Amino acid sequence: MAPGPLAQVLRQLPTVDDPNLLTANIPFADAGVYRLSDDCALVQSVDFFTPVVDDPATFGRIAAANALSDIYAMGARPLTVMNLVGFPACLEQNVLVAILKGGAAKVHEAGAVIVGGHTVEDDEPKFGLAVTGLVNPAKLVTTVGARPGDLLVLTKPLGTGILATALKGEVLQEADMADAIRGMETLNKAASEAMLAVGVNACTDITGFGLLGHALEMAVASGVGFEITADALHVYPQTLEMAALGLIPAGSYRNREHYLPQVVNRERLAPELVDILADPQTSGGLLIAVATDKTEALLAKLAETGSNGWVIGRVTDMHPGRMMVI
Repeated sequence: MAPGPLAQVLRQLPTVDDPNLLTANIPFADAGVYRLSDDCALVQSVDFFTPVVDDPATFGRIAAANALSDIYAMGARPLTVMNLVGFPACLEQNVLVAILKGGAAKVHEAGAVIVGGHTVEDDEPKFGLAVTGLVNPAKLVTTVGARPGDLLVLTKPLGTGILATALKGEVLQEADMADAIRGMETLNKAASEAMLAVGVNACTDITGFGLLGHALEMAVASGVGFEITADALHVYPQTLEMAALGLIPAGSYRNREHYLPQVVNRERLAPELVDILADPQTSGGLLIAVATDKTEALLAKLAETGSNGWVIGRVTDMHPGRMMVI
């Protein structure tokens, strides 16, 4: 759902009064966290979607990596998963087998265990996971905690929504977006371990609301402003070319409508930059707020584990809950 209508629905639901629900007072938390004891809490999330690529096994790997991402964004360790499947009766069963095998490979790589799942017949294939993880509440990383002076580090390039739209429009083939597919298949496990080893102040993962939406949500949650450096943003190959052809996903326009008013200098942004900022990501990277004196250590740790890491901006005390793009 678009962020605006979703927010209207959620604000009408009753609140939960349980002191063990640690995310009850964490705005825009990436997953739900429920305390079991002083040093152990459950972390739970769910995600599923329609195919973003044609190959079934690749779709399974991407969907699984995407669903696991919320657990990693909170510094937790995935423990068990359940498959969620919507599948058309007209498709051959070997397609579903390939999807599930692809997902299982990523779950195994994450060190988690598939304990079951649920399937329904649907007009269009859908696949994802319900994920349960564990975390020590003292080591929980959330959207709250970014401080003025922190630097913002992003661990994957942008552009997967635009490229997936080009693929659906048959302007690109999967071979043309091999870098993006590898990125979407990559777990955020190593990046999460790197941020835990160094110690960071806040984190979120970049998915359907794009860098624009998820960054602004973290700024709101932390009560700070974000300053994003346009020239520091990395995109997957052919992203800008596809955007120039107008291959912009519908979710991008919904993200702009809801979040762009919170960008203080929005009138001066180039259209292609807005395309990148608002592009809904599939299995995107982690956006990490880290103290300046720990940034080099974080970047080094990310490189050591084979992860990307780019400083794309900083946290300020100007314009709380809003963003400036320079």
